[in-house]
Amino acid sequence: MANDVEWIAVARLGRTRGLKGELFAQGLSSRPERYGQLRQVYLFDRDGKPLKQGAPLEVESVRWIQDRLVFKFAGVDSVSDAEPLAGAEVRIAAQDRPALPDGEYYESEIAGCEVIDGAAGQPLGIVQRWLEFGGPPLLEVKPNDGGEAILIPFVKSICREIDPANRRIVVELPEGLKDLNRR
Repeated sequence: MANDVEWIAVARLGRTRGLKGELFAQGLSSRPERYGQLRQVYLFDRDGKPLKQGAPLEVESVRWIQDRLVFKFAGVDSVSDAEPLAGAEVRIAAQDRPALPDGEYYESEIAGCEVIDGAAGQPLGIVQRWLEFGGPPLLEVKPNDGGEAILIPFVKSICREIDPANRRIVVELPEGLKDLNRR
């Protein structure tokens, strides 16, 4: 396993299920249909250290039982095989993620992008993280002057140019948005 790989957590394994080595899991993706596409994953402990000597695990199956994911890995065929994996984080390499449709982005592509005020041509700051509260996602932007973070809705009407390859997002802020973010 290469040390310079960017890892993406897709699930956290829970307790065992049944007698054949299956494990319940908490999904960490907003797209549950993607779990059926998993073929090979890596497991990490709670401290971020690789399990199974960093070797990939083949995903035999991933299915849903009611609203819970159930993983079955090749070679994990009993409760005693599965128990040591409980609590592990299931990850994939970022380059192994499925391609997204045009206009959709992974959070890791957006975090770290410089945000530019298109009207003023001035940098506003760097995207620290992506927040979701039930409406459109919000970009938490840390201003270059070290001031308090600005929350910017991640919508087409505001984020006019999104260029993750060049780590840049050009925005047209509605009047008063910056003031709304100040206390």
